Parts: sequence; structure tokens; C-alpha cells
Amino acid sequence: MEKVRLRKPFFVVNPKSYLYGDDALALARKADELAERYDIDCLFTAQLIDLPRIIAECPHLVPCAQAMESLKPGRGMGHILPEALAAAGVKATFLNHAENPCTVHELAATIARANEVGILTVVCADSVEEGEMIASLKPDVMVCELTSLIGTGQVAGEDYMRGSTEAVKAVSPETLVLQAAGISTGQNVYDAIKYGADGTGGTSGIVAAADPFATLDEMFAALDQARTDFCKEA
Repeated sequence: MEKVRLRKPFFVVNPKSYLYGDDALALARKADELAERYDIDCLFTAQLIDLPRIIAECPHLVPCAQAMESLKPGRGMGHILPEALAAAGVKATFLNHAENPCTVHELAATIARANEVGILTVVCADSVEEGEMIASLKPDVMVCELTSLIGTGQVAGEDYMRGSTEAVKAVSPETLVLQAAGISTGQNVYDAIKYGADGTGGTSGIVAAADPFATLDEMFAALDQARTDFCKEA
């Protein structure tokens, strides 16, 4: 299976375990509407049990698992099989998030398995040094977010965003870089792209907002403006 090719700038809506069932589907439908309206590639993560409904009802999203493993068909009770995700229509997976870290061995093996089945890898790192090391594994997307800022509403500064993005690109020029921790406003979205990121996104900044749908509206509008101002390839 051929991988999806993300266009810059892209966006990620990552509800983690805050939303599930009908609530996750409602947010996915809103993201799908905005992805179509602005013609922006949007990854949407969800609980594995919810992904088939989202895939069926939200054709403009890139459906994304929140984790995957290097398991091969056969034994492996309770683990996440890459082939099963691909067969269900999942197009991407997060790996090595601070809330679900991987060993280096497992991370390398899982990236290789994702490549075999055509699933994009979105791999997290919380320092410039870790980002450089993981970039050597050639993931499709690197998430450069400081663990200390996750869920705080505080974003990394320009120096960190530019420095971590440049460090990843120096090792793996084809890897896209997502700057995400603490993103909660349209201005945060705009600034992330301004400071060199290929994409951005949010979790608590969206799901914990007074009006998550209005917040998504604001963020997509800001990303569209940033695309006009900074992404000449788009």
C-alpha cells in the first residue's frame, strides 16, 4: 500500500483519551468539514475502536492510530498489528509519545513495519538531541514537543522550534516536522508555521476549550493564512 503524502502545512487533531464514541466522531466530523473547506491535510487520532466509524464518515481526514507495534501476523495477544490497521483504512500512527514511550529497538522495528504496510509514522521526541537520534530512523513526521509543555497551554519559543526543526532536517531532510506542545490558539498555530514547522496541531488546547468547534475554526483559518504567508510550495 502506498503511503499518503502530506502537504504543507498540515494539522493534527489528537483527542488522546479525552474523547471517545459519539464525542470523538462529532469532533472528527468538524475537522473533516474544515479539512475540505480549506483543502488542508488533517490527521485525526482516535481510540482504535472508534477509527472505523471515523474512516467511514470523514473522507477528508487522514485517520491516525495513537499507537502501533512491530507485531507480525500470528502470536501476539493484546498487541496492535500493523496489517490490521492498514486493512481497516488507517493511514498513519503516532509512536513514542511521552505518554506511551517506546524503546529504541521497538521504535526502529515499528517504523520498518509501518513502511512495509504503507502507514505514515508520526514519531515524538522531547529534546533536540532525541530528535536528531530518532531522525536517523527516517520517520515520515517528527513531533518536536517538550514533554514539560504538553497540556499546559504554554508553547515552546521560537529558538526551540527553529532549532529542533533544523536539527531533524539536517539528519533526515525528507522528514516533516510537527511543532505541537501547548498549541491552543490560532496565533500559536500561525507562529509554529512562521518558525519553520511543516505542521502543527493540538489536544487539550482543542478538547478543553470552551468551544472546541470554534477553536478548530480559528486554528484552521490561522493555518490557511500561514500557508499563504510562509508555504510557497503549497
